[in-house]
Amino acid sequence: MTKKERFEKVIEWFQTNMPIAETELDYSNPYELLVAVILSAQCTDKRVNMITPDLFQRYPSAKELAEAEPAEVFDYIRSCTYPNNKSKHLVGMAQMLIRDFDNQVPDDIKELQKLPGVGRKTANVIASVVYEKPAMAVDTHVFRVSQRIGLTTNAKTPLETEKQLVKFFPEELLPIAHHWLILHGRYVCMARSPKCARCGLQEYCKYYQKTKMSS
Repeated sequence: MTKKERFEKVIEWFQTNMPIAETELDYSNPYELLVAVILSAQCTDKRVNMITPDLFQRYPSAKELAEAEPAEVFDYIRSCTYPNNKSKHLVGMAQMLIRDFDNQVPDDIKELQKLPGVGRKTANVIASVVYEKPAMAVDTHVFRVSQRIGLTTNAKTPLETEKQLVKFFPEELLPIAHHWLILHGRYVCMARSPKCARCGLQEYCKYYQKTKMSS
């Protein structure tokens, strides 16, 4: 099976079995999603969704967050990973939104990456989810799943993974493809105990075919 054929089969399966795939982070506007994605770095969406209701009640917009002290923000996000750094990033992000972007979350990936706490993955999430830009955010799930299935080859970094996926996924499918791979990695193709027996991608998955042959 060629890589092109593998992509076609995988896309067909997801379109049939997961026609709707969206972020599991709770948000109601671009500012809230940006905050949530910053918090989600090395932290579960479930945990972030437990934190953000009180956080957004206290800081309903970038204006209020920009005027906060990181120590105060820390009290609201202490249960997530790296709360010290994230509290500083959130305040700095809000201040830059007000100062440099007229209180508007930018839609350009390079501009987004100027914000404290925003790396390429976060920028791609915002661009694709909020603005429906053809961007592929690569987190640990996307990195692992795409490699296991065989959608990527010898990709050593998230950026290499992103470049390979963008090359073969049709541009209009990139936003939803990001969620296909994340959700598949979260609930089926887990890092330690992938549920290969119940996976609908067995026929197209290099990892499954390899383990099947060695068993």
